[in-house]
Amino acid sequence: MPRKQSIHGAWTNRWIFILAATGSAVGLGNIWKFPYIAGENGGGAFVLVYLFCILLVGIPIMMSEVLIGRRGRQSPINSMRETAYEAGHHGRWAGVGWMGALAGFFIFSFYSVVAGWVLYYIAGMGVGKFVDLGSEQAGQIFNGLLADPETLLIWHTLFVVIVMMVIAGGVNKGLERATRVLMPMLFVLLFVLLAYSISSGYFSQGWDFMFHFDPSELSWNAVLVALGHAFFTLSLGMGSIMAYGSYMGKKDSIGGTVLAIAALDTLVALVAGLAIFPIVFANQLDPGAGPGLMFITLPVAFGQMPGGQVFGFLFFLMVGFAAWTSAISLMEPGAAWLVETLGMSRVRAALLLGVVVWALGILALSSFNITADLTLLGMTAFDFLDFLTANIMLPLGGLFIAIFAGWYLTREMTEDELSLRSALIYHAWRLVIRYVSPLAVAVIFALNLYQKLA
Repeated sequence: MPRKQSIHGAWTNRWIFILAATGSAVGLGNIWKFPYIAGENGGGAFVLVYLFCILLVGIPIMMSEVLIGRRGRQSPINSMRETAYEAGHHGRWAGVGWMGALAGFFIFSFYSVVAGWVLYYIAGMGVGKFVDLGSEQAGQIFNGLLADPETLLIWHTLFVVIVMMVIAGGVNKGLERATRVLMPMLFVLLFVLLAYSISSGYFSQGWDFMFHFDPSELSWNAVLVALGHAFFTLSLGMGSIMAYGSYMGKKDSIGGTVLAIAALDTLVALVAGLAIFPIVFANQLDPGAGPGLMFITLPVAFGQMPGGQVFGFLFFLMVGFAAWTSAISLMEPGAAWLVETLGMSRVRAALLLGVVVWALGILALSSFNITADLTLLGMTAFDFLDFLTANIMLPLGGLFIAIFAGWYLTREMTEDELSLRSALIYHAWRLVIRYVSPLAVAVIFALNLYQKLA
């Protein structure tokens, strides 16, 4: 089959793709969620189980997304259709690409609201708003922000604009340029904050919280938590990695590249925990998970520490960069499809997507104030979008991608794209993607629905 070239361009080199995909994977959940669930579920024992789940679920499915994207050289919707045709199957497989692109679109609509909170806190830290605050005062500031639709709208709008500016630039002038700037800055800020945390005098407590090795705390529920996080942390099931894979060079190793992405994603999560928790413990605060840790606990901690205003500003700046790089990947599948299928320019595609997702984001942000009493299945608009994407669309997307790559793509197609040096490694990937990964994602899907609806 003649090798197609993407009309959108290509990454300059393999490491740009690794950094871009890592930026897609590294989001708000890496910074507050993973370190906490590791500390609460057996520490080092949980980390080992998580890494095992990454190997059995995350990496095989990510390899599948990349190979489909590179084979099709188009948006996830069109790549799924074209690779299905090539393998001798019906084009209805494009529906998986549609579901992924829509999932990314829906996620962005409420993710931009949370990212708007981060921008608000960057500004607040910059002007010293959180210096010498107690937990009650910090909670009042956060709750006051949620109750103020006008302020939320301003920051939500700003975030949508900065993301769409990158999307409008295309692969090389937009995505790649942003990756070259944002990802190195994110890593630098992360390690500056780690050094600051080490100097706090409570680094050993943070280390012990995350890495104490206690298998007795490793329940079956903890294993399922590790399995779920291994899937969600790598941005699987939403087409982002497939879209990025379509810009990847033919000679680049998919297996080695995906391993590097998974390693960097995990490293960022672990280092973020080691940067955050010593600061929390230094101020005798609760390392509780969720938005409260980032938007209430940490501002209090930074506000009470020497140099805390500066390092608090740097922390939220780092979180903002992580949110920005993740959000860019959420919009890329839809933008690529508009350019390919409807012949739109990048600027027009970004403008159209930006306006629609901005409007949907208004519905999400208003669920904290104006429309708080309007619910669907007992959930606000924000919670419903979160439920729909995290519990239904993403697991189904990952499940269908695993089935498609393992059972519907021909062996010749997968061998050609993966180009693994060892036949044993290829057979291991094929075995896992056919049997283990679909079963694991099906378990995630069923249990998430059960827990949410029970």
